[in-house]
Order: sequence, then C-alpha cells, then structure tokens
Amino acid sequence: MTTLYITGAGVSAESGIPTFRGEDGYWTIGSKNYTPMEMATRAMYMAHPAEFLTWYYKRFISYRHHGPNAVHHWLANKQLITQNIDGLDGKAGNTNYIAIHGRIDQMTLFHEQGPIVERFEAPWHHVDENNLTDSLLDLFKISKKGPELNVSLKPYVLLFDEFYTELYQIEKAQQQMQNAPKIVFIGTSFSVNITQMALDYARQFEIPVEVVDPNPCHVMHPNVTYHAITASQYIQTDSAN
Repeated sequence: MTTLYITGAGVSAESGIPTFRGEDGYWTIGSKNYTPMEMATRAMYMAHPAEFLTWYYKRFISYRHHGPNAVHHWLANKQLITQNIDGLDGKAGNTNYIAIHGRIDQMTLFHEQGPIVERFEAPWHHVDENNLTDSLLDLFKISKKGPELNVSLKPYVLLFDEFYTELYQIEKAQQQMQNAPKIVFIGTSFSVNITQMALDYARQFEIPVEVVDPNPCHVMHPNVTYHAITASQYIQTDSAN
C-alpha cells in the first residue's frame, strides 16, 4: 500500500494556470450573461452549446500548451487522484493517475451518463480561432438542433450538474481511498465532492491525513497534519527527509 495524493488547482498554479477561485480563477470569470457555475453545466451545453463551447475553449483550452512544473514531476511515480483537468500529470509522466474530473486533451461521444464510452484525443489544432464559435460547433458535431445523443461530441470533463461515473474511474478512486495508509491533499480548497468523499473514508478507516496549502482549510478529522506551505516547498521538505 502506498500513500495516496489528491491534488487540486494549487498544484498547477506554478505552471501559469489560474486556480479556481482566485482573482482570475476559472469560477470567478464567467461569460457575458452567465456565472461560471451556470456555464459549466450539462444543461448549458445542451441549451446553449455555442456559448458553452466558446467559454470552455477560452477558459480552459487556452492553457493546453502549458507544461508541468516540479510538483507534477515529483508526483509522476505516485498514486495520484487529481481534480485538475489540465493533463499536466500525464505530461509529467504519470501513466496511472486518475483524472477524476476529466481532461482537456480528451473528448467523448455525447451520451447519457452511466455507460463507459471511448475517450479520444481532442483535435484542438483543427479549431479556427478566427471563426471560433462555428469552428467549435463543427468540431463537436453540433447542428442547429443542438447536441444530439450518440451523435455529437462532448468535452471529457465532469460538469457541475453531472455525477461521478466509471467514465471518470470513480470505483478505482474509492478503492485507493479505502486502502491508502495515508492521504495527502495538496493545493485543494475541499470544495468538491471528491475531497469530502476521501475525508469520509479517512475517518471511517482511521487513515491519517496531511493537508498541504499556504492557507490550509481545516478539516474534520482526528489525525491530520497541516503544512502551511506551497506544494513546491512541500516536495523540497519531503525530499530532504
């Protein structure tokens, strides 16, 4: 059994990718007419695909060329569940990590939630940024009728009004949580379901927890160690031990 690391947006901040709730965070900046929490939904994708895809491209896909930092490389041989969709852990060489919320470099068939469907590389290089909206609609096979089940495509990303399924490896993630001798949370605000799920397992199975963040959230757990430092500082400290 090996330590389980669960990472959030703080890990990718040093790669130049905004955290979710910072001044320029993903969930701070919305569209002209909708808040980010309204934009990042399956309902928005279905009702207003043009606005959804344009927002998604500008807020996420614009970071697709960013590279991993020292923390991603340090995590490359670790048991890892990341909340990040940037794919930087894969770029750093981790071949077995769980991207529990999806990946910006992949897409799937638009389908009813539940079944496991094929994930394939998103051909972002085909997007015409001079004609962005129409180009995205064409890429995702969306006609004037809107997204069609089993015809159109969808970003491989878990949206706010969707639920964890095997497409996102939720069963494997839960098994790793239950079996871990220790769980280390790095750069997360504990504001999503997966972190609460991990804490529930930690309490149930009496698994010690560590929280790494410059301003760590205090969690309800009887055996927790806080490291009020950045992820980079943490890996330097760990390497020295």
